Amino acid sequence: MHGGLTSCTMSAVTRIPAALERRLQQLFPRVREREQFVADLIARELDGPLKLPPEDQPESVGGTLHLFTDGGSRGNPGQAAIGCILEDPARGITLREHAERIGIETNNVAEYRALIEGLKIAKRYQPNRLICHLDSELIVRQLNGDYQVRMAHLKPFVEEIQELARAFHSITFKHIPRSDNFRADALVNKALDEHPSPKFRGIGN
Repeated sequence: MHGGLTSCTMSAVTRIPAALERRLQQLFPRVREREQFVADLIARELDGPLKLPPEDQPESVGGTLHLFTDGGSRGNPGQAAIGCILEDPARGITLREHAERIGIETNNVAEYRALIEGLKIAKRYQPNRLICHLDSELIVRQLNGDYQVRMAHLKPFVEEIQELARAFHSITFKHIPRSDNFRADALVNKALDEHPSPKFRGIGN
């Protein structure tokens, strides 16, 4: 037997229901054969593709999805956060919202990291086309190749976005006014409000 587990130990590890245990006993009267069968079955499942719980497997929606992302910092650099919203316009629903603080960063880094997180989320829904809406014209122009990325510390973010973009059949980076990106902006501000920058009192205050 693989691993030397006893029948009692294996039942405890795998939590085999009593009804299933009885069926195994009928199929494999010998304890060693039962243990071998269960061990082989477990090994086969572990070597196969990972099966996520149903709640972690988003529906593959296809079609066109819209991704709105925003990132910002208070201080630039300062406390920073990102916000992402993935929408299915055909059904008029929001598929996913995400917001989180990312520590001390600049506005540009936050913008890039918001888009990276948004692309990772959108990838799981396998859209035929993804339209990414950002209110940073600079970053949109950089991603579309109109502007060069001159700051070395930003290039890894651009490269990661380009790598993620290859997973989509069609992807577009579109600049929109900040007023049209208010929901993603609100997520950023909400995350930052939950972790406000420290306030220092000066002498005499």
